[in-house]
Amino acid sequence: MTPAPLAARLREPGGPLFFPVTACGPDGSLDLDVYRTHVRRGVAAGAAAVFACCGTGEFHALLPEEFEACVRVAVEAAGGRVPVVAGAGYGTALAVRYARLAADAGADGLLAMPPYLVLAGQEGLLRHYREIAAATALPVIVYQRDNAVLTPRTVVELARTEGVIGLKDGLGDLDLMQRTISAVRTEAPGGFLYFNGLPTAEQTQLAYRALGVTLYSSAVFCFAPEIALAFHRALETSDLPTAHRLLDGFYRPFAELRAQGHGYAVSLVKAGVRLRGLDVGEVRPPLREPSDDHVKQLAQLIERGHALLEGDA
Repeated sequence: MTPAPLAARLREPGGPLFFPVTACGPDGSLDLDVYRTHVRRGVAAGAAAVFACCGTGEFHALLPEEFEACVRVAVEAAGGRVPVVAGAGYGTALAVRYARLAADAGADGLLAMPPYLVLAGQEGLLRHYREIAAATALPVIVYQRDNAVLTPRTVVELARTEGVIGLKDGLGDLDLMQRTISAVRTEAPGGFLYFNGLPTAEQTQLAYRALGVTLYSSAVFCFAPEIALAFHRALETSDLPTAHRLLDGFYRPFAELRAQGHGYAVSLVKAGVRLRGLDVGEVRPPLREPSDDHVKQLAQLIERGHALLEGDA
């Protein structure tokens, strides 16, 4: 898929962006049949796009051949109904390799993860992302977070780079985001995309939406698509009472629970998928499983979230 069609499809009205977990069997190996079911269910539920093998999908823990197999299955499961974007990361050479594997597997685009470990300057980061973009014909979305924080000037240069179509923000600095959006709008107009990529992005989406950022990732969609879709509809229709009810009764408590353990942004989501009846297995090390008590609290939160949808709480 060329850059313009992917960008156009992501702009179309739809549901949240779906970041599926990667399913594993009891021995820790991939379970592609369960993964296929997980992706199919998300697409059928109303996802606007599938972001395969990204942060929630434990990109960091996948071998190249496992990555390619998962992306291929995600493409098959999506069946062309929604675009599939695959993660690509580590150092530049490996990121290019993953980008090419994703292209071979039929992905429609790439989410360029932060480079591994190093604290690079702006010139090095720009070169890194440009080499990823040049490696395939796939459109690239750059993921800003952790050790990959970009100045507005760097994002302007990325917006001028062939193949780079957007920025996903996992930093949460709204002042920086406003300056970045303004700089790109002024110096590189042309429909550059922005995404809210913070953990439990619904918590901050009202603020991002005020900046004009309407696209966001939803980890909750993995295990409670009904809740995620209801919140998304509330945003789209400016139904603030519903948005606030879900934020106060479900999303804030979920974010607080997520903060109880390192890696819970992934392992708690995987636990949620299991609670809803699909055995996607456990997380791979170095992540760890949530405690039994925290899983119990998650089950109660999911129940409460559904009750909020029905007006019973």
